[in-house]
Amino acid sequence: MKKFISLLFVLVLFSSCSEYQKALKNEDTAKKYEVGTKMYDKGKFSKALRLFEQIAPSYQGKPQAEKLFYMYAKSFYAEKQYYPASYQFDKFSSSYPKSEKAEEAAYLAAYSFSKLSPRYSLDQVDTFKAIDKLQSFINNYPNSEYLTEANRIAKELREKIEKKNFEVAKQYNTISDYKSALVAFDNFIADFPGTPYKEKALYYKFDSAYNLAINSIPSKMEERLLVAKSAYASLMKFNASTEYKAKADDMLARIETDLKQFSK
Repeated sequence: MKKFISLLFVLVLFSSCSEYQKALKNEDTAKKYEVGTKMYDKGKFSKALRLFEQIAPSYQGKPQAEKLFYMYAKSFYAEKQYYPASYQFDKFSSSYPKSEKAEEAAYLAAYSFSKLSPRYSLDQVDTFKAIDKLQSFINNYPNSEYLTEANRIAKELREKIEKKNFEVAKQYNTISDYKSALVAFDNFIADFPGTPYKEKALYYKFDSAYNLAINSIPSKMEERLLVAKSAYASLMKFNASTEYKAKADDMLARIETDLKQFSK
């Protein structure tokens, strides 16, 4: 009995493979559609894709097009081919705005693009695009079942952008390019007022201003010391019990001492 079942399984598998291979070579688009749909339903998305790719152009405007292009997009998505998946989902939702799958397609277009977002240290062009797509989805479908997840992903991507910008500014401080660090931290604080990195940004801005001031030529030192003192005040105003308080107080003491020479 077991041998019979095994043999039957092999025959079914062979038949399925044979049908697929024949469909690939067949010029009959209807047959490719039929077998592609079978492959899709069985979860054999790479095979479904090969067939769908062959017939997609010829199905534009046909009654079966809506189902085909949805399966086409979902197959790319299942295969983790996120660029073409996002493109096809976008195309589907714009081509079939009244489809019951339009909302899902719009969400998956944005979600697929979010999967292309690289780690924070790399160029974030795709992250910005993903945020724009998610925000567009949120605006267009404010009552969507995917809304909570879309907001969560958008928040994570924005935090990645914040981290990227913070680390760029901090890098200027690390390599002792204090002028650039001050500009970068000012821009960061202005661009991301609610960022969780704000306290660190205020401290490193102060540290940059301090180091720029104490290493200045005499003609620029007083002005820069006052800038540094103001940066200290901003840090304390944000959090008077900051974890950087001891270091900041030591630097302030040096600033006050150096400023005395200009009051004589």
